[in-house]
Amino acid sequence: MNLRTPGPIPVPQEVAEAGAAPMINHRGPEFAAILARCEEGLKEVYRTSNDVAILTASGTGGMESAVVSHVSPGERVLVVTIGVFGERFVDLIRTFGGDPVHLAFEYGTGADPNAIDEALAANDDIRTVFVTHNETSTGATNPLEEIASVVKGRDRLLIVDAISSLSSIPVETDAWGLDVVVSGSQKGWMLPPGLAFVSVSERAWEVQEQCTTPRAYLDLRRARRSAGNGQTPWTPAVSLFYQLDRALALLREEGVEQVWARHRATAARVRAGVQDLGLELFAEESVRSDTVTSILPPDGLQADELRKIAREEYDTVFAGGQGSMGGKIFRFGHLGYTTDEDVSGALGAIEGALARLGHAVPARG
Repeated sequence: MNLRTPGPIPVPQEVAEAGAAPMINHRGPEFAAILARCEEGLKEVYRTSNDVAILTASGTGGMESAVVSHVSPGERVLVVTIGVFGERFVDLIRTFGGDPVHLAFEYGTGADPNAIDEALAANDDIRTVFVTHNETSTGATNPLEEIASVVKGRDRLLIVDAISSLSSIPVETDAWGLDVVVSGSQKGWMLPPGLAFVSVSERAWEVQEQCTTPRAYLDLRRARRSAGNGQTPWTPAVSLFYQLDRALALLREEGVEQVWARHRATAARVRAGVQDLGLELFAEESVRSDTVTSILPPDGLQADELRKIAREEYDTVFAGGQGSMGGKIFRFGHLGYTTDEDVSGALGAIEGALARLGHAVPARG
């Protein structure tokens, strides 16, 4: 199967095999050594000297840990959204009693840093800003460095969902002053689902000590204390740690900048190939993601019909639209372990599905 969703993604054979290693004592020295290597490897990719917690949880678990650790009941915070996953922060904050000020931008666009600055100027009581870096629901990437400059210029805490960007798209945690950065294993890290990563600045640790929201399993302070003893606070997904250890070695061998360059090149090839088939891209050109491309079907065709044919006749799986975009777009994931053959096969599947649906593909010279 050619899995072209923006997570989960295909896992390299050697990473998959690493997960079959014999089980060890998760309270013993062998696991402590693996945990230490993984923490250091994550810091390299995060470009940070901050602590990075590793949670046995989905990416959403990492997002929830960021909320419950930094937002007290009744506290007003700014949430900047450009799609469905940004809106998940709004839901989480409301669930735990926070008061989100929702600054929403049109799907397919990026957030305007000037508008964020204006919102902060108008709300002196807001001390924390939440933003999604790469919005997989629309295929758009926010100008995170510019957003961070505005937020830090206003001396606010910045919490970032980088689940589908970190390890694939440039993220400079320390250089940009990002306080809390969440990512997830099933994206560009080339792993199965099940681990969340959360970097935490010294300032964010201080905020956590003042936060009054109850938390237990996702308490980042517990993770920090346990890591100091070479352990996790709860039973970890040991096999996933084996795989993370190997995947980080692969990323180190390739080099972070080279990984970013590879994603840029792959994304350019996908976008050009889709447009050669006469299809339009959904996200605005200036913010198109290097990890997922959102595609509009031709007039008169349903995106989910095309996806069904691609899956059943070409063994290729694309993601559908989410929320209000359901049935209106389909999404081509090209992050993490994606080969030239994967891209060629997926473009061929789109072309074949279009033909089966009676849509003429432009002639290519």
